[in-house]
Amino acid sequence: LRLCAWYLYGEKHRGYALNPVANFHLQNGSVLWRINWMGDTSPRGIGASCGMMVNYRYFLEETASNSALYLGSKQVRASEQVLALVSQFQQNSKL
Repeated sequence: LRLCAWYLYGEKHRGYALNPVANFHLQNGSVLWRINWMGDTSPRGIGASCGMMVNYRYFLEETASNSALYLGSKQVRASEQVLALVSQFQQNSKL
């Protein structure tokens, strides 16, 4: 979960999210909301993402400002759950 959170939140290509699905949702103003362990247990889900599933949440009154923040400053809005996982990854990672 920590590695997945870092991948979605911290891994970048030219300053934007490396994952194309994350990049799509973040450009549209979503918040990286929750990472679900074994959220997709289909054979495709296991093969593509080790069964993890991500929820992006759209707060309609914040989508324009979130999108502008991401596109302008390349900052990802994320929930406390995701930020805690990112912090744990950074503390424990040797990368």
